Amino acid sequence: MKVPVSWLREYVDIEMNLDDLAHRLTMAGNEVEDIERTGWIDNVVVGHVKSVAMHPDAERLRLVTVDYGSGVAEVVCGAPNVAVGQKIAYASIGAVLQDAYSTEPGATKKLKRSKIRGIESEGMVCSVRELGIGDDHDGILVLDDGAKVGTPIGEILGESVVDIELTPNRPDCLGVVGVARDISAITGNPLRQPDVEFESTGPDVNTLATVVIADPDLCLRYTASVIQDVKVGPSPKWLKDRLIAIGERPINNIVDITNFVMFELGQPLHAFDYDKVVDHKIIVRRATEDEKLVTLDGKERKLDTEMLVIADPEKSIGLAGVMGGANSEISNSSTTVILESATFHGVNNRRTARTLDLASQATLRFEKSLRTGLSEVGLRRATKLICEIAGGNVASGIIDEYPSKGQEQAKVRLERDRIVRVLGVEFEKNVTETTLRNLGFDLNADSGGWDVDIPYWRPDISIPEDLVEELARIVGYDNIPTTTLAGRPPQWQPQPEIDLRMRITDVLAQAGMHEMISYAATTVEGEDRVKLPSDTAARITLRNPITTDYAVMRRTLREGILETVARNSRTWRGPIALFETGRVFLDYGEGLPEERQMASGAFAGPRNALHWDVPTVATDFYDAKGAVEAVLENLSIEAVFEPVEDMTFAPGRTAAIKVPSANHAVIGVVGEVASDVFSKFDAEVESVAMFELDLAAVLNVLQNSESLDSGKFEEFTRLPASHRDLSLIVDTGVTAGQIVAIAKRNRIVSSATVFDLFDGKGIPEGKKAVAVRLVYQSPNKTLTADQIGKIEKQILNQLSKEVGAELRA
Repeated sequence: MKVPVSWLREYVDIEMNLDDLAHRLTMAGNEVEDIERTGWIDNVVVGHVKSVAMHPDAERLRLVTVDYGSGVAEVVCGAPNVAVGQKIAYASIGAVLQDAYSTEPGATKKLKRSKIRGIESEGMVCSVRELGIGDDHDGILVLDDGAKVGTPIGEILGESVVDIELTPNRPDCLGVVGVARDISAITGNPLRQPDVEFESTGPDVNTLATVVIADPDLCLRYTASVIQDVKVGPSPKWLKDRLIAIGERPINNIVDITNFVMFELGQPLHAFDYDKVVDHKIIVRRATEDEKLVTLDGKERKLDTEMLVIADPEKSIGLAGVMGGANSEISNSSTTVILESATFHGVNNRRTARTLDLASQATLRFEKSLRTGLSEVGLRRATKLICEIAGGNVASGIIDEYPSKGQEQAKVRLERDRIVRVLGVEFEKNVTETTLRNLGFDLNADSGGWDVDIPYWRPDISIPEDLVEELARIVGYDNIPTTTLAGRPPQWQPQPEIDLRMRITDVLAQAGMHEMISYAATTVEGEDRVKLPSDTAARITLRNPITTDYAVMRRTLREGILETVARNSRTWRGPIALFETGRVFLDYGEGLPEERQMASGAFAGPRNALHWDVPTVATDFYDAKGAVEAVLENLSIEAVFEPVEDMTFAPGRTAAIKVPSANHAVIGVVGEVASDVFSKFDAEVESVAMFELDLAAVLNVLQNSESLDSGKFEEFTRLPASHRDLSLIVDTGVTAGQIVAIAKRNRIVSSATVFDLFDGKGIPEGKKAVAVRLVYQSPNKTLTADQIGKIEKQILNQLSKEVGAELRA
């Protein structure tokens, strides 16, 4: 929000330095990002002419003694109008002024110490041309007598615009009066409210126009006035200057007044040409199916049935709270005006503007849910200014349709001890009351605290803590004394869900994967791409989505992962390894929806970055499986991977992750994504491997086994290990995991690794060859060949008995 300081001064006296004011505003919660200064010239201040004497060697020159606040200087001046007692613009040595004698536009000169006809001049008394604010150079600029000596000339002639970065909860400061009110509270200087009183001598407004609110859920209040016999034309200079200073383009006096009041009070308004409104009847309603409206920017907008329009009995004439229609705009031929000031539903207004990509200053304010009382004040202020600037005759009374009357919160109770509990400091009663009253709050005090009326311009006030914040920011956070903590510190409470998520995040990051975060909302069409199982819980549809792109809550992390992989593959040719931990939202139809924590990750592209010493191979199922195994090993969970069907993944390349010790509980899935699924993501890699872990199921396993916090120590053995390879023939349905699990039951087997799989020529149909390397190591003795042979025979017998394995000939 750009706020000209000269505009602020109309409502509150500002005596402090502008930089100090910016600091105070920032500390009060309205951060000043920048101060834009125009017309400021260093080393030029207000001076007072103490004496004037003739130059001894030049008839047309004068010797002028100037008091410039911090000293007195003698200046040689040739202006005929210089006189004792004048307040003038004094430029000291070093000032950079416009060169009044140069023919080159914008040429400047730096003032240097010099002698003029033998007498040294210690500066210059400036004309308007030398100050760059006009063309007159026949005499010096004479300032008002009230100008304070020593004041920088920019504060008198220039303009300073304070650029404030507002927080979303302060729509009142989207009006200059709102900022002035904060300055009033900070400095203690009284606030001068804009005048809203006007004379209305015309016919009863209800005989001239009518308003009907067909959809009161989207229009909380609608006020209107009618002004006859106006003269539409250019705005006066002061009004144009105000709008230009904040970056607005002047249009005509009627439109400029509505914009001026919006920036002054924060209430958007709109003016309709009375004669272009059929039957002079305004209807506030939802748009009809496929309704279209040409807005003031000349573009045709296709509307939907959730958009609110301003209409007459035949057509829509404006998009409520966003932009007016071209078919009812004010023109130079307009003579009667219907002036609108309303309160529209903030969320609906924002959705409409976003859907149509039609941001406006009105939407910026309405989307913050203005209070209804502001609309009448804005209407009266604009009506008064139209009378003064455009003339006209105001109809008696105003139209005020108010379906939400009495529904807004009117008061907040503030207890004295609440201030202490929130801030840790107690304010004197008079400090609390003075601060809140300076901010415009009306208070009724009793022995326990205050009943505080919520002003019509403060939609952000609803609970006692809001009032405490007002006290803290105006009194000054830096004025709140520092004290030590009182009472017992809170005891640490275990948070197993958070601990588990952080632990898994650390493991995956250490494995070289990159963490990502995606939106918790998605679209039906987007989620359908991953082909979730038919028994997945129902979707949760949002009532007020930010955009149509985020209309339902996600039920899986798979879509976000695959979308990110695809996007990265279009700009990156190296390894892609991504993971996300987050909630999915499942509606089972009873009670509140379940928010389940999940962890999902994916691998795509080459396994390693390009290097001459490393062969380039694509990632596959085993990369995703390896990431899962790293997590499970860290958590001390022993799991098995069993084939499963899942429509997201390719048949025969998918495994459920089960924990045998927990009744074969399924804690996740790992696999290569089906080609028909991945093809819908417009990726530039051929395949992607993915895993998914249900953290609630993992946590349940850990809590039942009490292994989440357990540490495991294995003593290092110095005894030698021996390894032997077995080549087995097994049925194609036997998994490598089953073979490894059987082999590792023997305590002498320290590891078992499958290093080759083969089926085809030389292998019976329905069979496959599996090569396993077994490592034998005893913790207390060196094993002999005979001992290893006996152990190996036991393992082969067990493999034959359980999975029908035979040694390959």
